[in-house]
Amino acid sequence: MPEASVLLDVRDGVAHLTLNRPDDANGINGSLAADLLAATVAIEHDPGVRAVLLSGNGPRFCGGGDVKSFAAAGDGLTQEIRGILPDLHSAISLLVRGDAPVVAAVHGSAAGAGLGLTCASDLVVAGESTKFVMAYTAVGLTPDGSSSWFLPRIVGVKRALELTLTNRVLSAQEALDLGIVTRVVPDAEVRDEALQLATQLASGPTLALGTAKRLIHTSLEDTFETHLAREADGIVRATTTEDAREGIAAFVDKRAAAFHGR
Repeated sequence: MPEASVLLDVRDGVAHLTLNRPDDANGINGSLAADLLAATVAIEHDPGVRAVLLSGNGPRFCGGGDVKSFAAAGDGLTQEIRGILPDLHSAISLLVRGDAPVVAAVHGSAAGAGLGLTCASDLVVAGESTKFVMAYTAVGLTPDGSSSWFLPRIVGVKRALELTLTNRVLSAQEALDLGIVTRVVPDAEVRDEALQLATQLASGPTLALGTAKRLIHTSLEDTFETHLAREADGIVRATTTEDAREGIAAFVDKRAAAFHGR
């Protein structure tokens, strides 16, 4: 049987979520989208997952949609795309809304929905030679995979329009300067650096980290008073967790906190 197009392995609180179509630039087709959704559902229901490391096998992180399969679909292209999007978008939503922080290890290139996955991740470690491009309009298509939601929030509306309409390719340093990635390292160090970061986050107060993620995401849509209410609700709920009690006690005792994600 063929190997799954997305691999999932949970070790030491970190879910290693790996795109696995290396011969096709980890291009997103129906199988990859379905496997990605199945993996993210498994992550959502596994209390042992306290961080996610998202990466891609082969020379590139993710080249976006599998354009070759789109071409092969011929007159069935519309149905092909309609079959992919529910799984892809549900998977991204689970990653964004979940408590576990998502660290992306991005190498080679991130294009189209691959850029969407990059932008949707909480923290991004990129190799210094990595290239980033929207790519959609170059083939007569429009953005998906959350790219048009995240990109203007990260880089601003005018810059998002420039990148989307012209398909200008960004270097890793430019992506860092714009806030699309959070750290640039030598290509050979990408995965190790990202794993170290994910492992660090996996030892943190998972429920608090998840609430903090959601507060940041909703801050741009809420009114000020609505957001203050969200903050109040979040911190009150956090006081009921074991991690909050441990964190406070550790601060008073001048020792490192031992969080357990509860």
